[in-house]
Amino acid sequence: MCAQPNAQAARTAQSTSGSTVMDARDVSRALTRIAHEILERNKGASDLLLLGIPTRGVPLARRIATKIADVEGVDIPVGSVDVTMYRDDLRMRPARTLMPTEIPTDGIDGKVVVLVDDVLFSGRTIRAALDAMNDLGRPRAVRLAVLVDRGHRELPIRADFVGKNLPTSLVEKVSVHLAEFDDEDAVVISGSGVEA
Repeated sequence: MCAQPNAQAARTAQSTSGSTVMDARDVSRALTRIAHEILERNKGASDLLLLGIPTRGVPLARRIATKIADVEGVDIPVGSVDVTMYRDDLRMRPARTLMPTEIPTDGIDGKVVVLVDDVLFSGRTIRAALDAMNDLGRPRAVRLAVLVDRGHRELPIRADFVGKNLPTSLVEKVSVHLAEFDDEDAVVISGSGVEA
């Protein structure tokens, strides 16, 4: 009789804390693969610029740039682009803190810009990033790299480089933990709503 409540408690704890779908090694391997795919698609590192979308896209962009530098022996410029004021849900959500937009001194004109984000979901953040870039210059091409693509797109946006495709339901939450913010690297899925 005791086993059933304990099993229920275990299921509840798992749905509350979530299941780890990528650990630190998985995250590192995914970023290494993305770096190599970027180089292959670009035929090298020339004219590359990585722009992270705050908050977790920025350290991911820096890590990818480091991995590219390890292969090519050249430093890739990294910046950030805040999309807060370009979002289409500003009036529906509480006020957000503005994050810095930092563009390398050479700007984005004529560059192959790789936008980097942690999770691709509806596509609305990426649309906002594209709108923000219109105010910054005119890149030669724009690519998208994400650590996780969880599906459920609301706009016709597709990532060029994906660390992991993770089919989810709308009630689930995907959380990316990075050592820069969370003292660990992991991707956790929670809120599956599993009932006994």
